[in-house]
Amino acid sequence: MRKYTLISLVSILVVVAVWSIVTYSNMIDPLFLPTPGGTLNALGEEIGEGIFFRDVGVSFYRILMGFVISTIFAVPIGMMMATSRSWQAICEPIVALIRYMPAAAFIPLSILWFGTSDMQKFFILFLGVFFQEVIMIADNCKTVNKSLLEVGHTLGFSKGETTRNIVFRAALPGMMDTFRTTWGWAWTYLVVAELVAASDGLGFRIMQAQRYLATDRIVLGILVIGLFGLITDQLFGLLYRKMFPWKTLEKAKG
Repeated sequence: MRKYTLISLVSILVVVAVWSIVTYSNMIDPLFLPTPGGTLNALGEEIGEGIFFRDVGVSFYRILMGFVISTIFAVPIGMMMATSRSWQAICEPIVALIRYMPAAAFIPLSILWFGTSDMQKFFILFLGVFFQEVIMIADNCKTVNKSLLEVGHTLGFSKGETTRNIVFRAALPGMMDTFRTTWGWAWTYLVVAELVAASDGLGFRIMQAQRYLATDRIVLGILVIGLFGLITDQLFGLLYRKMFPWKTLEKAKG
């Protein structure tokens, strides 16, 4: 574990070193890529203006709510698609159709329907995450060992009890991996929504900086999004290891 952490830190330092070399040596004009110091100065300016922490809070609230709404619907529908041929026949064509439609294409309609409120951001997040999440959760449930289902039938469980008590519990580790993946996608779709229809948030701040050629603030916004994505991804990993230690051991052995 220490070796992994050390290698990860070294890789990050190498990227920062290359960035420093090409910017401080003027190999690249600051208009196109600011120096690390210039980016830190932009951070200090945004904190001083009182907009940095507000933007971070607003964006995190939007992504959290959008992700939770999507997941609340995706879990039961995905499980029903995996355990019922009828539900699969009803849902699969619709899900398969809409999941290939780019969420960004719905932005004009979402603004028409919801204005520039947070509901519009939630809607874009829902479109971007829900349909992919449903398919992945259905796949998680389909991988449940058939012998576990047979045990449920032997014990006299109804179909609903089998789904709740066996399928859900057995598929939960896979679902956690799905949540970890779709949480990352949610960040992408939130930024897309904020670039077009917002007056605050990290995506809005990036677009505003672009209008004034403030490249340092653009890079700052990108780095902050990446940093929060990395932190939350690691938290998902930590939660997974705490909830399913046996799965962690299986992966280590594999």
